[in-house]
Amino acid sequence: MEDSTYRLISFCGFFLICSIAWVTGSRTRIKKETIGGSIFLAWALGALTFWFAGSRSALEWLNGFLIALLNASHKGAIFLFGPLALGPGQALPDGTPSIGFVLAFQVFPSVIFFSALLGGLYKLGIMQKVVQFFSKVFYRILSLSGAESLAASANLFVGIESSLTVRPYLAKMTRSELLTLMTCMMATVASTVMGIYVIALHNIFPNIAGHLVSASLISIPCAILISKLFYPEREEPETLGKPGKDDSETSNQAGLMSAFVEGGSQGVKMAVGIATILIIVLGLEALFDLLLSNLPNIQGQPLSAVRLLGWITFPFSILLGLRPEEWELASQILGSRFIETEVSAYFSLASIQATDSALSLRSMTIMTYALCGFVHISSMGIFVGGLSALVPGRANEISIVGLQALWTSFLATLLTGCIAGSLFLSEGVTS
Repeated sequence: MEDSTYRLISFCGFFLICSIAWVTGSRTRIKKETIGGSIFLAWALGALTFWFAGSRSALEWLNGFLIALLNASHKGAIFLFGPLALGPGQALPDGTPSIGFVLAFQVFPSVIFFSALLGGLYKLGIMQKVVQFFSKVFYRILSLSGAESLAASANLFVGIESSLTVRPYLAKMTRSELLTLMTCMMATVASTVMGIYVIALHNIFPNIAGHLVSASLISIPCAILISKLFYPEREEPETLGKPGKDDSETSNQAGLMSAFVEGGSQGVKMAVGIATILIIVLGLEALFDLLLSNLPNIQGQPLSAVRLLGWITFPFSILLGLRPEEWELASQILGSRFIETEVSAYFSLASIQATDSALSLRSMTIMTYALCGFVHISSMGIFVGGLSALVPGRANEISIVGLQALWTSFLATLLTGCIAGSLFLSEGVTS
């Protein structure tokens, strides 16, 4: 089949996934303004990304800017860790070569550096203005409550911290608002960890940094669309008809350098958290695989957790509009992120593509967009725990909504992959 046929499959897949969200949800009356606005905004952002020369130039500039920031973050890491911080093929000025890829020394310093930068930008009041701008856009176009629009915009830049922007409203948020909040949290990626994915893919995917920013932005209307299809608003939100307002402190006693240090400290906690999750989850996966190895092989291969999840996600790799020979590989990667996290999934994707070139450039683009989100069991636990700590009285309800959000956020990220697959042009931004 020609690429036009696969693009059509991606387009149809978008609406089939929307139907799956509605069928598996409460199946009640939807708010047409929010659904229509979300579809329009998602596809408009996709068209801007893939079809317009101006946006292509902007993505290229943004990609170069983020790569420059990553290179700057490596200076401190190299000073501390020497050749351990060098990527494969690199060398120190004295000729000392890299020992190969070591995630803890080559990736986590970037998380700390980005987190410090974000802390400084919040101190200067720049991030609040950017968040407020997106909040107004989502409020006007998507007909959301003020709290929802504010939380959705904050998720473009931070993770669990976005819940702090709507902390005063959490106790009275409706069930639908809570689901939208958690779906947005899990269907997007924080700026502080985006550097990890750039490091994984920048050698094999042109302009990857710009595309990851685009994917996270497109995921916002997709997350809202899926959450409102799954559980439409049945009540009247407290902030309905009121634009969200970020009241984060900017004029405290601490100076700019203190803000950088505080942001860096948060980055250290995040890096340690990621490392802890990877060690625990991958260890538990190995134990589970050990148990499965006692069962008979299927098609000559042993059972594993990733293989089981790959079977579950196989139909969705078809809906993404991938080629038949790519379905099995894509489903294994999509399934693996539920337990191994998207960090491991991105590095697996990069490793496979670097050695075998198993995916076409269009399929690489689809997978990059579809993996862009915190869609895994560990993040669900983090978000549920964080929100429950803010509103202990709703802990049980938040736990239930968290499980639903794992499903809705998965579907939302698939929608971004369908948009990428539909609008991708071989001569476009990915060339």
